[in-house]
Amino acid sequence: MSDLEEMTGTRAAAAAPDRMTGQQKLALAVLLGAQFMLAADFSILTVSLPVIGDSLGFSLDNLQWITTGFALPAAGFTLLFGRIADLFGRRRVFILGVALLATASLVGGLAQSAAVLVAARVAQGVATAISVPSALSLLTTTFQEGPLRQRALGLNGALLGGGFSAGALLGGALTQLFSWRWSFLINVPVAVLVLIGTLMVIPEAKSRTHTRLDVPGAITVTGGLLALVFGITTAGHKGWAEPAVYIWLVASAALLVTFYFVELKSPNPLAPVRVLKRRTVRWGNFGGFASIAMATAISFSTTLYMQKVLGFSAFTTGVAIGLPGILTIVGGTIAPRLLARIGAPAVLAASLVVQSLAYAVLLWLSDSDSSVVLVFAALAVGFFGHAYSLVSYMVSATSGMPDEEQGLATGLTTMSMQIAITLGIPVVSAVISARTSSLAATESETEAVLGGLHMGVLVNAAFLLASALLVWFFLARRGVRDRADA
Repeated sequence: MSDLEEMTGTRAAAAAPDRMTGQQKLALAVLLGAQFMLAADFSILTVSLPVIGDSLGFSLDNLQWITTGFALPAAGFTLLFGRIADLFGRRRVFILGVALLATASLVGGLAQSAAVLVAARVAQGVATAISVPSALSLLTTTFQEGPLRQRALGLNGALLGGGFSAGALLGGALTQLFSWRWSFLINVPVAVLVLIGTLMVIPEAKSRTHTRLDVPGAITVTGGLLALVFGITTAGHKGWAEPAVYIWLVASAALLVTFYFVELKSPNPLAPVRVLKRRTVRWGNFGGFASIAMATAISFSTTLYMQKVLGFSAFTTGVAIGLPGILTIVGGTIAPRLLARIGAPAVLAASLVVQSLAYAVLLWLSDSDSSVVLVFAALAVGFFGHAYSLVSYMVSATSGMPDEEQGLATGLTTMSMQIAITLGIPVVSAVISARTSSLAATESETEAVLGGLHMGVLVNAAFLLASALLVWFFLARRGVRDRADA
């Protein structure tokens, strides 16, 4: 396969059908419903944390385990379970993940102690690590590479973005109208419907990869990712001056380097080095990581701005940030049209530029209530561009991969997403805190916070622009040149 075909799927696209069958539509509906539910789980408890803490007697120090307990396994195990889906059957692994999610959500909703709730959140994180890559690989193998797969991934990206935005709104509404417990319990009937739909309309693959699981590779990569996420979350809660942060990060680096050398020698590698070296895999996932990390960070920054500077309530802030998230759904739905014209790598680079410019507008935030209009406009344009990034990075990072390795490919894309969600807020938060502290001695509290927010926005926009240039130079430029020569 040529470079052009590898990056854009031209050969596959030419032979691929352009209409979904009835079976494919039903399968897509089931998988998209599952992805929306899983995406919403990332943020559904955000607004409810103080209420949960009061209800179950969490100390302030232990409250963070409600989010950390979910994030650790969700990021740490995703690559492992993505590959397990390739080896032992994507459908059965997906069913296992959704069943575990339903059980964990029921336990969490009925929990009467902090320990039981945290255990339920850990189980939800494991269920997410099982379900997300297997659902994505079921989607990519259900649709042949080409226009239909791009359309399906576009809808998937729309629902992922919509789920993240809807999670906070839904969690706040359920907590205010009923109880925080419904943020867990709502998953149960949805998961049951997904299980029924999966059993009815999604067949198991006719053949699976009959190889042994790479146990040394699984141990080193899972340990490395768990150490990475724990180091990052520790930094988010205790600050980057905490020595334990760097112990965990060094341990992570050592384990991940060991994993690379294990894969070089393994007869049945968990993640073959030839796959990790593919430009589409490396730079597609990097672009997705940049977009997701900075979208998460900008949501945090604007939340801080509206509550600390403008004095808005948590619910009003959630609505102000959640409404622009609707454009993520719109963008993801129409993104495949542009992908078909200029290719996924070029769309990825362009979408990163759009986000960078949109978020840079927030450098003009002030302590005036009228700045809410600026926030709304910047997030609307930025989240619209973010939707294009979600679709194009998934298409880029999974294109040209055989069906028997789609679990690995989607495991890598999910891993990039999970680490980005975990990393974005602590890093930008550290930048904001450092700048705010430096200004506190000479400026008022409001002006110091604004100065910190401006620095965070600047770092956010600069990182996105730099990422766009890297994606363009190492991935998209060559693809555009090959398309022109074809």
